[in-house]
Amino acid sequence: MILLDTQIWVWWVSRPERLQPRHRELLELGADRVFGVSIISCWEVAKLVEYGRLKLDRRVGLWIESALAEPGVSLLHLHPHIVVESTQLPQPFHRDPADQLLVATARILQCPMMTEDSKIATYPHVRLA
Repeated sequence: MILLDTQIWVWWVSRPERLQPRHRELLELGADRVFGVSIISCWEVAKLVEYGRLKLDRRVGLWIESALAEPGVSLLHLHPHIVVESTQLPQPFHRDPADQLLVATARILQCPMMTEDSKIATYPHVRLA
């Protein structure tokens, strides 16, 4: 499984041309792969829409429902181990709670994470896809 960060997930579903070619290729050729989407990403998408920072082609609830129904997508829930890990990440790491939870999810599930966020991509304590 590869954990998708929120930005990757949104771009894959709604704006694939914005993805880096290597990420687009992994997502398009990954028919036999599972792509994990954290419940935190669902919350983040809804908050971005609420704040007017993200415009979708349909209501946010419908967008999330259809985006989670994409082939190969698996919804990942938060578990106590992930929540605790997010508060104990090796430092330094930035203070964005959503990013902390996403990185903790990748670390606990021992899976690579696909991101274009430089703050995560340069963090040496998470594997990248």
